[in-house]
Amino acid sequence: MTGKRDRWAELTGGQAGEEYARRFARLAESGHDIHGEATFCAALVEPAARVLDAGCGTGRIAVRLAELGHRCTGVDIDASMLAVARRHAPAQEWLLGDLARTDTLGLRPDFDLVLAAGNVIPLLAAGTEAAVIGQLAAVLRPGGLLVTGMGLDAAHLPLPEAPFGLADFDAWCDRAGLTLRQRYATWSGDPYVPGCGYAVSVHVRPER
Repeated sequence: MTGKRDRWAELTGGQAGEEYARRFARLAESGHDIHGEATFCAALVEPAARVLDAGCGTGRIAVRLAELGHRCTGVDIDASMLAVARRHAPAQEWLLGDLARTDTLGLRPDFDLVLAAGNVIPLLAAGTEAAVIGQLAAVLRPGGLLVTGMGLDAAHLPLPEAPFGLADFDAWCDRAGLTLRQRYATWSGDPYVPGCGYAVSVHVRPER
C-alpha cells in the first residue's frame, strides 16, 4: 500500500458501501438509467472483452458489463464497497487492493479496457495519481483502452475544488504511454468543450 489516505476514505471513513448501494437502488427505482457507463464502455469493445473496473465500488458497472457478456474484474480499496459487490455477484472476481499497487494483484497485462469511473482519479490519495495511471496502463494489452470519468469543478465533485486539471491528467497518461483518442462531456457522448465541468476520456495504449 502507498501509506497515503485517499480522498474517498477521508470523505467516507471506508464505511459507505451499503448507503452507496441504496442510493443507486433508489435512482433505479425512480426510473433513472444507472447503466450509462457500462453502455458507453460496451460500445468500445468487442464481445467478451476483458475489462478491469478500477475503483469498482459496489460493482454496479462491472456487474452490468458481465451481464452484457464481458469478462470483468473489479478492484477497490474500500472493503465495505466490495462486500456489497461480492454479495450481489459472488461468481465475479473482486479484488481488494490499492490502485497504486495493482502490480501486486497478479493481473495479466491483457485487458481490453480499464475503467476508472465515478471520480476515481480525483478521489485518489494526493500525489499518487500519476502512479495509478501508470499501473492501470501497464495491464492494458496493446490497443487497449483506458476510460475515465471525472468532475473538473466543485459542482461535479464531492470536494471543495478539483485537485488537478485535465492538462495534468493528460500529462500523466502521456507519461504512461497512452494517447488521447476521444473526450466527451457525459457518458451519453455529448461533445466536450473547454470549461465543461465533467470529462469522459478515452485513452489508448498504442499498438506495438
